[in-house]
Amino acid sequence: MPDDAAGNGADDRTPGRQPPGIDELLERVRFRYTRVEAREAYEAARAGEALLVDIRYAALRERDGLIPGALVVERNELEWRLDPRGSHRLPEATSHDVRAVVICNEGYASSLAAASLHQLGLHRATDLVGGFQAWRAAGLPVTS
Repeated sequence: MPDDAAGNGADDRTPGRQPPGIDELLERVRFRYTRVEAREAYEAARAGEALLVDIRYAALRERDGLIPGALVVERNELEWRLDPRGSHRLPEATSHDVRAVVICNEGYASSLAAASLHQLGLHRATDLVGGFQAWRAAGLPVTS
């Protein structure tokens, strides 16, 4: 039976079964890993234990600023850039053990992105609870 988008083996196309809504899908994918809070992500990045990956689109980055040291990777390129075996990988995509903390604007799209990275074998991928907005609200560094 084919896997669903969450990769849990359930086939939501079974006759009579409703496909999951986005809230259920988010709950499923978030159950598979531990999300991190802004302060924890900041400390892990400062210690060299995590790679912060900003997937927000350009207009949001221009409006709100950037997290110093975070890699900016457009969401539609994320898997190609972080797959350690990919031909288009970034130099930071050194192994499947990289702890990537995916950051979107509010912490929703990043959950789906982290789940996608898990499907590529990046078993330590996670995302930031509350996204960039939580980072900024915590008073963590942001540049223009």
